[in-house]
Amino acid sequence: MYLVTGGGGFIGSHMIEYLLGKGEEVRVLDDFSTGRESNIARFAGRFELVRGSLLDEETLRTAVAGCGRIIHLGAIPSVPRSINNPIATNDANVRGTLNLLIAARDLGAKRIVIASSSSVYGDSPTLPKVETMPTNPKSNYAASKLICEHYARVFDTVFGLQTVCIRCFNVFGPRQDPNSEYAAVIPKFIKLIRAGKRPVITGDGLQTRDFTYVENVVNAMHLAATAPAPPQALVCNVACGSRISLIGLTQLINNILGTSVDPEFADARPGDVKHSLADISLARGAIGYEPVVDLETGLRRTADYYLNNENES
Repeated sequence: MYLVTGGGGFIGSHMIEYLLGKGEEVRVLDDFSTGRESNIARFAGRFELVRGSLLDEETLRTAVAGCGRIIHLGAIPSVPRSINNPIATNDANVRGTLNLLIAARDLGAKRIVIASSSSVYGDSPTLPKVETMPTNPKSNYAASKLICEHYARVFDTVFGLQTVCIRCFNVFGPRQDPNSEYAAVIPKFIKLIRAGKRPVITGDGLQTRDFTYVENVVNAMHLAATAPAPPQALVCNVACGSRISLIGLTQLINNILGTSVDPEFADARPGDVKHSLADISLARGAIGYEPVVDLETGLRRTADYYLNNENES
């Protein structure tokens, strides 16, 4: 059985859908503090739900018991949210992950796949980002994800719990909330441009990102959970290995929607990095990962989703 923490979240709900499509038994742990029950209502009756927090050790052990493989997506996401409330981010992301690692070790889980983040690289100008380069987190969120990687390495090398940490690069896709104060750029931009409103780019718009459609990420996580013999305490990038500027992204969304809405510009946000591009050769070799959906295809699928689900946009 698989345990998916944070299953009510954007990526988590896609992970559940993917695993159910593979015929796997799935248990979900979520307190729905940031995730939404509506994300997984469509799969009701096909998975087991444990409602609770990673910080509640009794509930956590109930969720972990009997699960051989764990995909850990439970976290408080967002760089600006972590800067506004660093204690909450640390509690959920660091202490929650440590609690999970302890429960997984004690209850005999075989492998845990942990969602990390490209933000651990910080603002180094070196491109592409390679796993061997120094890390330099510039936000509380990034720091929390890097600490989780270190804890995973300890539990793999000291306790024999197999761990894989996936450094995700700017994940997007259907069911990503466009209305949150901390909404990611793509759903927010799609919503605004569709409405004829000018999206706000923080900074000069020349910053680049390796935007990664969610199907690529859940595929990689499943590969990481099932690879016969990944390297010990593996940490690897998962992305498309290509980048686009935020100005270019705005133009591409306009092309897809058939609109011509220009962005506005505002001061850059603290903690944001200028450029991001992944080297994905390690993931290719270690777990057999290949991107299955490119940026434009992913954007079209995402735009179609919000067009057909007006209540979520």
